[in-house]
Formats: sequence, structure tokens, C-alpha cells
Amino acid sequence: MVEVRVRFAPSPTGYLHVGGARTALFNYYFAKKNNGKFILRIEDTDKKRLKEDSISQILSSMKWLGMDWDEGPEIGGEYGPYFQSERINLYTDEIKKLLNEGKAYYCFCTEDDIEKEREEQRKNKLPYRYSGKCSHLSKEEVERNLKIGKPYVIRIKMPRDGSTEIEDLIRGKVVVDNTQLDDYIIMKSNGIPTYNFACVIDDYAMKISHVIRAEEHLSNTPKQILTYKALGYEVPKFAHLPMILAPDRSKLSKRHGATSVEEFKENGYLPETLVNYLTLLGWSPGGNEEIFSMEETIEKFSLDKVTKTAAIYDTKKLSWMNGQYLTRSDLEYIAKEALPYLVEDGLIESNDIEEKYEYIKRVVDIVREKVKLLPEISDASSYFFKDIDEYEEKGVKKRFTKDGVVKILERGKEALKNAPNFNVDTVEKVYRDLIDELGIKGGDIIHPTRLAISGRTVGPSLFDIISVLGKETCIKRMDKAIDYINENVLE
Repeated sequence: MVEVRVRFAPSPTGYLHVGGARTALFNYYFAKKNNGKFILRIEDTDKKRLKEDSISQILSSMKWLGMDWDEGPEIGGEYGPYFQSERINLYTDEIKKLLNEGKAYYCFCTEDDIEKEREEQRKNKLPYRYSGKCSHLSKEEVERNLKIGKPYVIRIKMPRDGSTEIEDLIRGKVVVDNTQLDDYIIMKSNGIPTYNFACVIDDYAMKISHVIRAEEHLSNTPKQILTYKALGYEVPKFAHLPMILAPDRSKLSKRHGATSVEEFKENGYLPETLVNYLTLLGWSPGGNEEIFSMEETIEKFSLDKVTKTAAIYDTKKLSWMNGQYLTRSDLEYIAKEALPYLVEDGLIESNDIEEKYEYIKRVVDIVREKVKLLPEISDASSYFFKDIDEYEEKGVKKRFTKDGVVKILERGKEALKNAPNFNVDTVEKVYRDLIDELGIKGGDIIHPTRLAISGRTVGPSLFDIISVLGKETCIKRMDKAIDYINENVLE
């Protein structure tokens, strides 16, 4: 049985996009599921579009998502180099072979020549196809043009009749009429190979068994299959993943929110969330379960569960899922992930982390159920680290203006002051007993107490808050709230 070898081959023209990350993940899953190899190759021949830090960002994004490659940049491998810019000699050797066999030819057509052809075909309402006229040049004409230094590209000859079949592992059989193809350029005038040619050479040289990529590449596949055949290469298996569309079914773009892995990281999403969410864009394990780990996905992964229809990108669901991971994940892990945000927002000092770590963990534990992103932990927990300077205006109007509120807060303060200990169960019992004694509704004391000690009207369980803040802080804040009401609310 042929060893499964798959590749992810990004162009470093920007940061890793969600579409690219999804493609990388599906290749990774397929390799791991089949005890194969996952290869990372950087297609960096288009120097005009390269961005200086793209390669490092792509590598760091993949590592952050938890994907380790078996061969590629930083680790090497048997079939390197893994940067196309370092493989130019391999491409030129294969181009010479095609030229010698009459399967490729020099094309000396200028941009004006091509435009005239294009205009003529436009008039006839035909899609543009290069006429192939340079394929009829004599050997002498070619040599003369080369001798005088006339600019050229090199084109590969495509068949003029018949059809090309693609046995797609997701879409089934796709048949393309060869009359829809033209003699595409395999080497540009600057001596650099084109994408369609270089990736064929690389995939064969790296022994890629399965090419799993985005649907947008399906139109390239017939050209590449014919190129494999022209070179005498064995054709790999192909699988084209469904498109990822915006909620309005338009092409996904910046206007729909974050689209790069780096942006999601900066916005406070967990890598597990993004992996889980991207996995569900076009694949499902069956059933209703939506939260599962990378290891669980690998165990269940198969291409026959990938859908043919476009997947819809929904940031609301992504944020919901991140909230699930914040709540369900190991507390130690979430607390450590939250630390940089707490420091950045000035809630704790870096040199105080070790001393206050157990307290920080308790705070994170009780606020994480109410947030969806890591930065929100800072806002949700600020009153655990800083004194209260103000109270929510709507809370003041609703909770601090009620008749008898000062008396109720005084009784609550005394009950807490006399509590035998400050664990959650004890402080809740103390308040429940006081509610029964006063004959009031629970909300009559719980809501103003929450506002008094947190400055807010919503948050975690009041008794969790009281227990974490501790007796001294709670008593001090309730006194402060009573003074505030007497001075600012009561006439």
C-alpha cells in the first residue's frame, strides 16, 4: 500500500487565513488518521507579492493551532528543500525535458499580441484561449528569436480534443472538456515557473499521494493532470474541500470580521476553539456533538464525511464555542492564558503573579462562565483586583433607591461580619437565614449587595463573589455603598 503523504503549501503573501488553516487541518487529520506524513511546503516564487514576515507568521500560526509537520521548514526532510525558491533547478530541468520532447514551446507573443487575440474572442463572445500560434514556429525561427534576445514565456501543449476526468474523493467524477483549456504558461519571462507547473513537479518529487485543497483549485486540476501525464508522472488522488462563505453567502472578506489565525489569537480566542470550529466548516462526525478535541477528530476523520456544499462562516457560533472552551477547559490552563490580559490591563503586576496565583485562579474560575473571549476575563474580574470607584447607573436607580435599602445592607453586613467562615456554602446560608428572618424576597438583599461589592448588576453568583473577595473587603465595600446611598441617593 502506498504511504499516505499529504502537503499544505501556502504562499507567504499574507498571514494564515481561516481557509488555509482549514485546508491544513484537514490534511493533518488525513495524514494522522492513515499513519501518513504531513508535509509543509512554502510556495514563495512570486516575489512581488511576498510579505516579509508572512513565513514566520504562517509557521507560528500552525504551531499555535497544534499542527506539527513531519517534513518542511525548520526540520527539513528527505525530499527538500521545502521552499520553492530553492527548487528552481528542478523546474528548469523538467521544462527542458518537455521542450526536447516537443510537449512545450517558446512563446514570443507580446502583451499587444495577446490583447488582440483576446479582443477578437471577445467580439465573438468566446472565453479567452491562447491560439497556440507560437507552437507552429519553426526551429530556425525559435533559434533566431532567442539569439536576438526576444522576450518569451514557455507554454505546455494541451490536447485540443477529448476530455479530462478527475476522480475527486469528495465530489466524485468531474469531467472537463479539453477545448476549455489552453496552452498555459509554465515558465514566465523572468524564468520563474508558474503555480500550476511548479506544484506538479513538487508534488511528484515529494511523493505526495493525496492533494487535499480548496475548491477554488478545482479549475486548475485538469491542467495539472495533463501536466503529470506529459511528464510521465503518476497522478495523485485529488480532493477539493468546499468553499467557506460569509453569512450572506458572499466571498469571505475582512468586512465579515477577523479572517486570519493571528487576528483570532490577538482577539482572545483559544487555539482549541478555532481548531474545533474550522473542523466543522465542511465536516461532521455525525450526531449532535459539536465540542471535540483534535485527537477525537483524528480518530473519526474521513474524507467521505466532508460535504460538497459551501460552509458558512459564523463568528457568533465561534464566540459561543470559545465560551464553552473557557468554561470546560482545565482551570490552570485558562488562568495562565488570562494572565497576560490581567497584566496588560493593570489589574496585577507581573512580579505579584506568583504570590497571588491561587487567588487569581479562584477569580478566573468564577468569572469564566460569563465570558466568551480571554480579554473579557479582565473586565469581568476587575473589581476583584481594584477598589470600586463607581456603580452602574442603571443599578443605582433600580437597587439603591428602594425604601429600606440602607437598613437591608446594614443587616447583610452584620450577618457577614458574624459568619463563622467565608466559604460559599456558609455565606449563602447566612444570607438565606437573614432573608427568612426579614421576610423579604431574596432579590431585595442579593441585588443591592451585588452592586455594593462589585459595582455591577450582573456577574457570577453573589456568594462566589463574597467568598473570593473575603470578609474584610466585603464589609469595607458595603460601608462605602451605604455612605454613597446616604450622601447621593437619599434626600
